[in-house]
Amino acid sequence: MDKKPTRHPSTPQTKPRESKPSQNKGSKKKKFNARKLIMGSIIAAIVAVICATGIYIVVIMSGFKILDANIDKIISTTESTLIYAQEEGKDKDGKDKPATEISKIYRGENRESVNIKDVPERLKQAFIATEDRRFNEHSGVDLRAIGRALVTDIIHMSAVEGGSTITQQLAKNVFLSSEKTAFRKGTEMSIAFALDERFTKDEILEKYLNRIFFGSNAYGIKAAAKVYFNKSNLNELEVWEMATLAALPKAPSRYSPLTHPDLSKERRAVVLRLMTDQGYITEAERAKAADVDYVPPVSTSTGGTKEYASFVDYVVNEAEDMYGIEEDELLTKGYRIYTTMNMKAQQTIEQTYADPSFFQKDAADGQKIQSAMVILDNKTGGIMGLIGGRDYKTKGFSRVYSKRQPGSSFKPIAVYAPALESGKYTPYSLLDDTQTSFGSYTPQNYDRQTHGQVTMFEAVKKSYNLAPVWLLSKIGVGTGTAFANKLGTTLNPQKDQNLAVALGGLTDGVSPLQMAGAYTAFANQGSQNKTHAILRITDAQGKEVAAYKPEKKQVMQPSTSYYMTLLLQGVVETGGTGVKAKFNRPLAGKTGSTGLDIKGIEQYDRDVWFVGYTPEWTAAVWEGFDKVDSKHYVTVGSGSTAAIFKTVMSKALDGKPITNFVKPANVDDLKEPPSGISDVTATYVPESKRVKITWTSLGEKVSYEVYRKSATEAEAKMIVQTPKVLVEDTTINSGETYQYYVVPLANESNTPGAKSNIATVEIPKDDSLQNGGIPSPSPSVSPSPSPGNGGNNPNPSPSPSGKPGPSTSPGATIKPGTGTETGPSPTPTPSPSISSKPSPTPTPLPVNKPIDEKPKNGNGN
Repeated sequence: MDKKPTRHPSTPQTKPRESKPSQNKGSKKKKFNARKLIMGSIIAAIVAVICATGIYIVVIMSGFKILDANIDKIISTTESTLIYAQEEGKDKDGKDKPATEISKIYRGENRESVNIKDVPERLKQAFIATEDRRFNEHSGVDLRAIGRALVTDIIHMSAVEGGSTITQQLAKNVFLSSEKTAFRKGTEMSIAFALDERFTKDEILEKYLNRIFFGSNAYGIKAAAKVYFNKSNLNELEVWEMATLAALPKAPSRYSPLTHPDLSKERRAVVLRLMTDQGYITEAERAKAADVDYVPPVSTSTGGTKEYASFVDYVVNEAEDMYGIEEDELLTKGYRIYTTMNMKAQQTIEQTYADPSFFQKDAADGQKIQSAMVILDNKTGGIMGLIGGRDYKTKGFSRVYSKRQPGSSFKPIAVYAPALESGKYTPYSLLDDTQTSFGSYTPQNYDRQTHGQVTMFEAVKKSYNLAPVWLLSKIGVGTGTAFANKLGTTLNPQKDQNLAVALGGLTDGVSPLQMAGAYTAFANQGSQNKTHAILRITDAQGKEVAAYKPEKKQVMQPSTSYYMTLLLQGVVETGGTGVKAKFNRPLAGKTGSTGLDIKGIEQYDRDVWFVGYTPEWTAAVWEGFDKVDSKHYVTVGSGSTAAIFKTVMSKALDGKPITNFVKPANVDDLKEPPSGISDVTATYVPESKRVKITWTSLGEKVSYEVYRKSATEAEAKMIVQTPKVLVEDTTINSGETYQYYVVPLANESNTPGAKSNIATVEIPKDDSLQNGGIPSPSPSVSPSPSPGNGGNNPNPSPSPSGKPGPSTSPGATIKPGTGTETGPSPTPTPSPSISSKPSPTPTPLPVNKPIDEKPKNGNGN
């Protein structure tokens, strides 16, 4: 009998057996995929290494191939770059006139080679510390530097840092262009590897120092040492000079000590810090070298005098600074550059500067006094013409960038314009020209006199010093410096926070370019355009590669610029310090001079200026020596710069329509003060023991301030303000002599008029008056007449205090220091706060002769 199959108690037991094989299958599949992934990665890595090795070999071989084929290659000039002046106006068809070629620039290389043995060790170290600190360690390419540069580029999402070694720079300079692409970088690296394999480190460094461009048409370290320091022997270079040269390859035009001495000094400091950090110089050597100021050598040019040289050099610098086209590229790529130059203006400048009669005689050692001039178009900011110095040579020291102390020409920028901008002052506002001490600062007027309370008109026209210092103390130094910064005359934020700024006493000074740019805002209703020389740049085929985009900003209210123009027009009128600048066009401007602090010649100057404008153009003229000492200083005063201004501007503008300064819309006319009084009399009345002061009435809309000065008082003081024309002074002393004058005051605007004649009275001896009278405590004023006028001048310049006196009852005895008046008791007029409503053509207060200003405290005026 067959056996029956054994039955299992329950079927569910078979299910796990059926599912188990399935699970093991999936697990095996997963293990199988992981093994494939690992194996694939290993294979891929091996392939990558093989490929990388292959690429490396190809790169290296490529580098050797390029090196062998081009080892003696010298980049030659492909095409000259042409520079044009774009003439203004239209032709008969209404089209722009054709541009006129003014210059052609090309690379006629000023190159001198030097053996590495003749290069001092510290000069080598300066370049290594700055350009490639691991030069002696890597094999032509510094992978660490490349990694750092790669991170920087990723962060900035662009090719910002190159990480190039000296060897790579040599490769790029000789064989490649300056474009930043991965392909070019790879080729550069391959050539660098080849160079490092083929030459020693000294040979590479020698080729590098002889090859690179240092700006100012200097190729190679030896040519650069000659151009910038007039030294042929490199071993004669000092540490600061070596650092200056090592600073140049990064941006030759930008860091040139000839054109940008301030930026050059900053970059030099970076080089010196790197040298110190890497142990090449001590901290003491670094500090000493960093502190030296660059003074250009007597000869700073690689070529002769060239027509329009100053302007062309400026264009080359602007092309790099504004459009990123380096000078080396400009000299080889055949660009066409269209500029703002007005040929007539430029030619007139150069002709004037070639005439020695416009300048003081040469110093005893034959050194010429120097000068620079810039002319700008008020409406556009375009440079009409400029010159960087007398006998300026291509790539020479351009003084249009040179920062000097501006003296009084800075007063409108830092004091008067910001005061007008505040709305609290007008040209007729009264300023205090008596205070001579402001804490530890003690300025003086050029004539060592004080002039009492003067209007802003008089202070600007006569270039007083005390009044603007007082005014800056009232509006605040911060207000003045902020306004100056807004106009582009940037001040030192830490060191220029003092009242000396009012007189142009600055830490770093300002350049003619900055001064001209600032004054254009006065001429252009408070609007300022960016200074520029380039209109557009095209390639050799005429394709535009760069163009100027107008940048205009409102830097002050139109009313401020208009009032400032009214003030500065007085400077060039008879009696003003700038009268020598006047010619047959509407004109405004300001002189400036900074005095010497050298014993025995304090009456002469360090720098003299004239900055002025017509409705069309603004010009700044500076004159002085590059380095001032006891044998080199200015003796001709600011009248010399004013005369240069007049000659150039009158000839350059000749033939252009004469236009007038226009009062901006919505600006009120300036209210003129009351007319002066010339018939004040003062009489002692023995019966009443008082002095009677009388004068002729100017009408019902005028009140009067009466001032008195005794023989023992330094300044006159106001004794009463009244609407009447008779005052009796009872506060008098026996045997004393008194002077009285009257200042009329417009009731509607509180605008003071001119000071009257001075009436003098002697009080006879009288025992009853022995103890009578107490000096008036009223605000003091100056009784002195204006400079150039005698003490008996019947109509001297006004100097009222502008402060009200107390009211009095008719016939009453006035308390000490007041006086009595006839008629009903008046209500005293408030202290004059001058109306903001200007007159279109106010007449500045008269004086007899121009007096140039000079500082006597070493702070500049």
